[in-house]
Amino acid sequence: MSGAIRVGVGGWSFEPWRGVFYPAGLPQKRELEFASRALTSIEINGTYYSTFKPDSWRKWRDETPDGFVFAVKASRFCTNRRVLAGAAESVERFIGQGLTELGDKLGPINWQFVGTKKFDAEDFGAFLALLPKEKDGIALHHAVEVRSPTFATQAFYDLTRQHAVAIVYAKDEDFPEIDQPTAGFTYARLMASRDDLETGISEAELSAYARQLRAWAKRGDVFAYFISGAKIRNPAAAQALIQKLG
Repeated sequence: MSGAIRVGVGGWSFEPWRGVFYPAGLPQKRELEFASRALTSIEINGTYYSTFKPDSWRKWRDETPDGFVFAVKASRFCTNRRVLAGAAESVERFIGQGLTELGDKLGPINWQFVGTKKFDAEDFGAFLALLPKEKDGIALHHAVEVRSPTFATQAFYDLTRQHAVAIVYAKDEDFPEIDQPTAGFTYARLMASRDDLETGISEAELSAYARQLRAWAKRGDVFAYFISGAKIRNPAAAQALIQKLG
């Protein structure tokens, strides 16, 4: 059996999308409603910088259709620190802010690390041990996005597999491109869209992505997001890939 494939973008509030992705005149308060029906997932990015009240999470849940799933970017206060083992309080605060109000629309949590953070097996293992498997009766699924080449090592792959944590596949020439099956799902951030193409990516790239996502789906659910690159084109790229996948 194949897993579900969900494709989207990072966030939904971006002024240049108005009149390009969002229809002209669409009220800003209805942008999530629109985006969640044009895409199959969205990575919530604002949570990297701020916390939100439970009412906000419930509002996002109620504005999106059945079957839609959010990914959530974890707080930088958890990951941007010299000693990761000391992040327990920050992790607890992030998890406890209300994200479980999303219910079955809560997808994976992306714990992103800066490029200067190097792999330290003992400290990183201690961090992974802090990530809870559930909250309020809802299963939590974790992914780590690393940006230092020091993580391209078997010791890191074994450590994440031990904790059933996914390694984010980052399609960007500046980051290590790691494709390792360490969890029951795949999390991909595709950072290669271009401004000179209406769909952001070429037909050949679109076909290659579709093949890759289908291959990943053989081992579980897939969450893929067009991030960065030519950001104005990312919704078009996501929609083109959704259509390509059928």
